Amino acid sequence: MKNHSLETNPQLYARLAGALYLAVIALGIFAEAYVLNHFRSAADVASLAKNILAEPMLWNLGAFANLLLVLCATALSWLLYLLLRPVNRNLMLLAAFFNIVSLAVETLSKLFQLMVKPILTSTSMAKAFEPAQLHALANFALRSHDIAFNIALVFFGATCILYGQLIFKSGYLPKLVGLLMQIGGVSYLIACFAALFAPVFSNLINPAILVLPLIGEASLCLWLLVKGVNLSKWNDQLSSPT
Repeated sequence: MKNHSLETNPQLYARLAGALYLAVIALGIFAEAYVLNHFRSAADVASLAKNILAEPMLWNLGAFANLLLVLCATALSWLLYLLLRPVNRNLMLLAAFFNIVSLAVETLSKLFQLMVKPILTSTSMAKAFEPAQLHALANFALRSHDIAFNIALVFFGATCILYGQLIFKSGYLPKLVGLLMQIGGVSYLIACFAALFAPVFSNLINPAILVLPLIGEASLCLWLLVKGVNLSKWNDQLSSPT
């Protein structure tokens, strides 16, 4: 029977992490960049509600993809913890704690997103509120999703910076990938703090600044998926952990 433990077969774990990362990126692009931006393009809250009710399948697919993303990201965080722990256990624990907070807040953001359609379609809500009030409530739920999601990305930005440092020091993953992850993490922090506290500045830098995190995360995803880890340096790191 083959031994599939991390120490003897890190490539299996690396490629599983790469596959999950690819799923997270693809789901995020579909759910956030395509579906939610498609509905956010409405001119006003009444148009937003009308568009959601006109395309319920697309809205549901976006919400489902967003929830599936969190599940994949949770499994991915465990795999990255295993792969980067030999570099520096304490630093990896700190990264894991930041990532746990990020995932918890992101999960909460999906709760707000899932509230939007029931607000618009519930018969009891329709009896209690005027249409304009329902539209405002749905928009409030979507806005709450956006705020919570930006808070989640603040913690994830810190996670990316720590991941980047661990990758840079690892020896068994490329230093360039670690540097790109750190740049991506800083970009997340700038973009999300701007979205939360400086909307005018945010409009100037978004979405262009988010290309940098995409490059960093995609580089790590593809390297894990295609190359995995450098086995000789992985074994060296295991024999003399820091």
